[in-house]
Amino acid sequence: MTQKNSVLITGANGEVGHGLIAHLSRDAQLAIVATDIQPLDPALQAIPLTFVQGDILDQALLQQLFEGRAYQTIFHLASILSTKGERSPELAFRVNVDGTFALLMRAVQQAREQGRTMKFLYPSSIAAYGLPDADTKRAAGQVAEDAWCFPATMYGCNKLACESLGTYFARHYRRLDEPRSGYGLDFRSVRFPGLISAQTVPTGGTSDYGPEMLHHAAQGLAYECFVREDACLPFMVMPDAIRALLLLEAAPRERLARLVYNVSSFSLSAGEIYRLTLKAFPAAEVHFAPDVNRQGIVDSWPCDVDDTAARREWGWYPEYNRTRAFDEYLIPAIRERYLASPG
Repeated sequence: MTQKNSVLITGANGEVGHGLIAHLSRDAQLAIVATDIQPLDPALQAIPLTFVQGDILDQALLQQLFEGRAYQTIFHLASILSTKGERSPELAFRVNVDGTFALLMRAVQQAREQGRTMKFLYPSSIAAYGLPDADTKRAAGQVAEDAWCFPATMYGCNKLACESLGTYFARHYRRLDEPRSGYGLDFRSVRFPGLISAQTVPTGGTSDYGPEMLHHAAQGLAYECFVREDACLPFMVMPDAIRALLLLEAAPRERLARLVYNVSSFSLSAGEIYRLTLKAFPAAEVHFAPDVNRQGIVDSWPCDVDDTAARREWGWYPEYNRTRAFDEYLIPAIRERYLASPG
C-alpha cells in the first residue's frame, strides 16, 4: 500500500532540517520521512517521524526511501558545506552533485510512474556567486539571481550545478521522448544567505563566523574570527529560512516565473556582529585574525542580494530584521542554551 501525504527530508540532522521537521510535525496528517548519514539527533527523537539512516549515494537507501511511498514534496537538505568542501572537493562533489542527481532521478521516475507531479525543494546558497575581489563586491550592491554566477568554491560550483540539474529535470527531462510525459518534478530553489540558528551549533559553513562568535561568547570562550572586521555578508535567522522554504513550497506554480530565487533579510559586517555580541555579552573576547583563503571566499560572495522576484511572486518578506534577530531570537535563546547546560 502506497503511503500518501508524505514528505521526505534529507540531511535531517542539519540546522535547516531541525527547524523544518519541528514545523512540519505540527501537521498531524503529514507523514515525515527523514534521512541522514548520522543517527537521528536526540533533539528530534521525540517527534513522530520515520527515520532511515544512510548515505544519499547508496542506491539501496534510495530504494528504501521511495518504496511504498508517494511524496508530495522532497526537501533535499543533505550537503557538504563550503569549508569542508574546500578540504575534500571530491567528497563534496560526490555528495552534493552525484547525490542530488540520484535523488532527482528517483523522484522524477516515481512521479512519472504514479502519473503526478512531485515538488522538489532545494536550498541553494550565495556561494553560487563569485565576485572577483572585495572592491567589485562593494561596487556591485544588491546582486540579482543571474548576475556574477562564477562561483569560486567547490560548494558554490556544486550549488550552481544542482540548480541547473533541477531546471533540466523540471523543464527538459527526456525531451526527445514521444509522447512527452506531462508529469514529473516541480523544482524550486532558494538561494540562502548565511544562516544563523540559536538552536544548533554551527557546522562548518564559511559564514559561520557570525553564529560562532555568539556561541563562544555565551560560553565565556575566546573566539578567533577568520575574517576582517569589514567583511560583510547577508544573513538570515533560521525561523525566516524555514518560512522561506515553506512559502515557496506553498506557492501556486503558475505564480512562479523562475525556478531559483534569492531571499534576503539583513547584511552585517563581522565588526557589527562583534559589537552586537559585546552588547549582549560584555566579557566577550574576540580577536580578528583573517585567514587569507577563507577571507577570499567571503570577498567573492555579495554583501547583499536582490530578492525582488521572491517578494513579488510568492510573498516573501523577512520577519526578523537585524535588531529583532539579535534581541528577540539569537541572544535570549543562546544565553538560555548555555545557562541550562551542565558545567
